[in-house]
Amino acid sequence: MKSVIPFLLLGAMAAPAFADECSLTVEADDAMKFNTAAMTVPATCQEVTVTLKHVGKLPVTAMGHNWVLAATADMQAVATEGMSAGADNSYIKQDDPRVIAHTKLVGGGESTSITFPTKDLAGKDLSFFCSFPGHWAIMKGSFKVG
Repeated sequence: MKSVIPFLLLGAMAAPAFADECSLTVEADDAMKFNTAAMTVPATCQEVTVTLKHVGKLPVTAMGHNWVLAATADMQAVATEGMSAGADNSYIKQDDPRVIAHTKLVGGGESTSITFPTKDLAGKDLSFFCSFPGHWAIMKGSFKVG
């Protein structure tokens, strides 16, 4: 029985580390940059939570950022069409079926999170980007499940 206790404790300690694999954090700044160009979650995650932290100081009206996930082939169209949706809609066309997930816009010092299912996303060519006008061409990266 003594040999089982350390194993059980080790197993309990490993569980939170696994849960963390399904939670990602990305930072954006006043220089229109994300702190990463690639995000990956294991295929074992049934859902993922992405937290966006705006580490800059400028307000949302001047340098707002969001995090949007779409198929790479749809990214430019989603961003371009989203401009007409306006800031109140986080520059995302309402009910756009090409948008897999997105956060609201945040300004300097703010953060926001989105949780979404990963079902059917493994192996797809996906990109994340900021849809604030003019940002998507610079603020983008790849997103992989698997």
